[in-house]
This record gives sequence, C-alpha cells and structure tokens, in this order.
Amino acid sequence: MKVLAISGSLRKSSVNTAVLRVAAALAPPGVEITLYGDIAHIPAFDPDLDADGAAPTSVLAFREAVDEADGVLIASPEYAHGVSGVLKNALDWLVSCTLAFYGKPVALLNTSPRASIAYNSLKEIIRTMAGNIVEEASRVIPLPNMTITYEQIVAHPLLSEKIHSSVLALRDSIVAPTGRQS
Repeated sequence: MKVLAISGSLRKSSVNTAVLRVAAALAPPGVEITLYGDIAHIPAFDPDLDADGAAPTSVLAFREAVDEADGVLIASPEYAHGVSGVLKNALDWLVSCTLAFYGKPVALLNTSPRASIAYNSLKEIIRTMAGNIVEEASRVIPLPNMTITYEQIVAHPLLSEKIHSSVLALRDSIVAPTGRQS
C-alpha cells in the first residue's frame, strides 16, 4: 500500500516535514509512506501551461505521484490564517486535469492547535477536489514547540502514538470495503 506524504512547508527544519517523516518511520508492515520532495519546483498554477496535456515536467511528476498513491497524508503550516501558498499551488494543479484525487483517502495532520483556520480551509479544499477526508486519521498533533526535531518526536511516546494511530486509521480506510482498494 502506497501513501504519499506532502508537507506544505519548504523549511529545512520544518516540524510538519518531521511529523511526516515520523509517520513514515512508524508505518506498519505493508504500508509504504513516501515524502514528496519536489513541491518547491512546481511552477505557479497557470492553465495556459497545461494546454493539450503539455504541463511542466514537475507538474506531471506530482500528478503521477498522487495518482499512484493509495492514500495521501498532508501536514502543513498556517500562514496568515491560510494554507501555505506552495501547497495550495500544488493542489491547484490537480483540480482541473486529473481524477487522481477523486475519492482518494486523505489524512491531515496539524502540528499546532492554534492553526485551525488553515486546517479547516485545507479540509474544504480537499473536499472540493472530491478527496475523501479520513476524519479518524486527521488530527492535531500538539507539538510542545516549533523547534522539536524528528528524533525528539519519534522518541516522545504520546506524539509518536498519535502519529502512528493516524497512519493506522488511514491504512484502515484504504482497505475498508467502502474505501479505495489498493
């Protein structure tokens, strides 16, 4: 089972990226979580660049990664009460030209309880794109600070358990008879 993890942050020391890396490390056997690393290279959304299926190579690669995934796991910061621009831009490239997101199980991880506006906005964006938000797998992972590292998160029993249970819930939604089959 393939899960594509997407971080809405480009920061090298991003806690959102760290949480996704922890999810990959804690994934149960049979679940492969791959962090998509090229979101920064996706150009600004412009439908004119997508004429006749001739989208930029980075867009085609992103679409293919989403299409091949059985589920998607997203963690993103909130910037000025909104979804990060780089994440929203990447998602915009999926809207009009692919059915890859249609019905796909999606889990959202929010690393800050105060970042509820972007989290709820991201849920609305995914629903509008016909993605299937897995509520049992989507949750706030309240990090003690925004400088916590991957090593500290994976070693923290409560944080690692919350992340692991999100991955299990996403996995279960993918294999459930009413969800997408891998």
